[in-house]
Amino acid sequence: MRIAIDHRTAYRFTEPQARIIQMLRMRPCDTRSQTVVDWRIDVDCDSRLRRSEDGFGNEVTMLYAEGPIEALELRVTGEVLTLESDGVVQDAAEPLPPMLYLRETPRSAPGEVLTKFAGEAVSGIDDPLERLCRLNAVIHARFKPADAAPDGGETVQDSFLRKALTPRDRAQIFVAAARCCGAPARYVSGYRQMAETACAPHAWAEAHVPDLGWVSFDPETGASADESYVRVAVALDAT
Repeated sequence: MRIAIDHRTAYRFTEPQARIIQMLRMRPCDTRSQTVVDWRIDVDCDSRLRRSEDGFGNEVTMLYAEGPIEALELRVTGEVLTLESDGVVQDAAEPLPPMLYLRETPRSAPGEVLTKFAGEAVSGIDDPLERLCRLNAVIHARFKPADAAPDGGETVQDSFLRKALTPRDRAQIFVAAARCCGAPARYVSGYRQMAETACAPHAWAEAHVPDLGWVSFDPETGASADESYVRVAVALDAT
């Protein structure tokens, strides 16, 4: 699939800023199932952009702009070719060992309620992949979809108590639940091409399966990521 992306972000400041420095994780990396054909980041003021790679293997663009700046608009445009991979991530940059992704963060600490939920969901299932598929299915079934909203830093313990969740919140709950079950898991940000709408920002998760590697799980759909997804960045949580 050939996916076109046009992502615009506008900032308005209450007072002019003397200088703007931002770290952007907004450029996909090539993997076996996705190839970046074209990609650019444009800024509507004089600025410098420097590319590098962070500790997770994500491509990072540092933005430097001198003020005074009252407003700023970023425009990210590009095209990505994707292939079906059955959810398995191959040939991605992996500078860290999978076991690091068992690490909890303040946002992803599961608490007693989510820990019990995860344990009950996979009870009696021995196969690692089947356990993760079961977690994905039950999280998908438990929550109604919620409209996209700015990230307020909510923890998975608070999110788990609500009835409707954004893809970001569901992904973080899956990550925390998978870690409860002994599977390294991480948060993924990127884009998803919907059948009847334009490509939009999206979030899902990946978990590490022995003898298979990293596998994607999207609790928003209850399935794995397919060729309609563009994978941009990974981390321990949404922050």
